[in-house]
Amino acid sequence: MAQRKKMSQTQRAASQPQGKRSRRLVGVLVGVALFAGFVFLLWQQTTGGPTLSAEDVPDPALGPANAPIEIVEYSDFGCPACKGWHSAGIAAQLQETYGDKIRFVWKDFPVVTPYSPKAAEAGHCAAQQGKFWEYHNYLFESTTNLRDDGLKAAAASLGLDQSAFDTCLDSGQMAGKVQANDNAARRLGMRGTPGFTFNGQVLPAPPSFAQLAQMIDSQ
Repeated sequence: MAQRKKMSQTQRAASQPQGKRSRRLVGVLVGVALFAGFVFLLWQQTTGGPTLSAEDVPDPALGPANAPIEIVEYSDFGCPACKGWHSAGIAAQLQETYGDKIRFVWKDFPVVTPYSPKAAEAGHCAAQQGKFWEYHNYLFESTTNLRDDGLKAAAASLGLDQSAFDTCLDSGQMAGKVQANDNAARRLGMRGTPGFTFNGQVLPAPPSFAQLAQMIDSQ
């Protein structure tokens, strides 16, 4: 009797229309896809979201790309010596004196404080809105708070799109760029901040305007 009942159930299953079984299979596959999508979104939220590769984020720079002189500063928003070099106005003097003959490039070397890496990311988030140098000046001149709330307050003071800036900062999407610059500084043997290169040559110490002027004039 049990055997006849089992056979009857098997026969009923086999007699179901092919379309009905196909719809059930499609339903299972859709469920699996939705679950996989949920897991991916959860992974993005817990890992801070996607980062941008260093190649996708240009280094902030002043001056034309084809300038015969390129001066690169490897710097840290939390570095007192970097703030001092900025306050001396040397970069501005160079631009005023030599104009399109020089290109001045900023690269991150955030090693001084625990908040320096995030401040470096914030600079690139401001750069996305075309405001890197304004943000750079604000961090050096108008605040000492490099925690997330201070970085966001700086963006607000400069009138940046706050939602876009906060999303950029909170997601960590600029972390890859900052790390790439940090790695580059270490490969060059930078021992402190600010560090400089002049047409690719590492300088032994932060240069004065007079020293840089002499180097430029000798080219």
